[in-house]
Amino acid sequence: MSDASRETPGTTADTEGPEPVRPDAVDAITAQWSAVRPDLETTPMAVFGRIYRIARSMGAATELAYGRYGISRGEFDVVATLRRSGAPYTLSPRRLSATLMLTTGGMTGRLDKLEKAGLLRRTPDPHDRRGLQVTITDRGLALVDEAVTAGVEVQRAALTGLDDEEVRILTGLLRKLLAGI
Repeated sequence: MSDASRETPGTTADTEGPEPVRPDAVDAITAQWSAVRPDLETTPMAVFGRIYRIARSMGAATELAYGRYGISRGEFDVVATLRRSGAPYTLSPRRLSATLMLTTGGMTGRLDKLEKAGLLRRTPDPHDRRGLQVTITDRGLALVDEAVTAGVEVQRAALTGLDDEEVRILTGLLRKLLAGI
């Protein structure tokens, strides 16, 4: 990052496009670090500070959207994973745990709550006497289809400050960043 963009955080020097962007809390933090540690390159802090703040804000917003359907974001993830798997919308608890990066104990708690709510059912696995299958119910299918639409609308609203090309570029850059991590 050039010294000019470091001195004027939040201006067009750090963004592509004609409109200046107002400084934010991350700019204040990086400016403070630059003042007390001028040797410290704060660009990574600016990138990941914003990613962290976006993730927290969007997590809270989607939690509210899913809450209107009586489920948490974590519970949504379970029924959404079953929905995305395609008909017959059935996976093993182990496969669900692996897909969602959850411990088996964490998955059991979610499955218990979702089964009690009538959004999924657990049945013996016909191919493995020791195993179970988890299947989304018709009620769960209808609920997740409504909830995913609500969640996408929250995400779409967050992107309204970007044009289609900026969204495409941001998507590619984030994909590249994630692949490198």
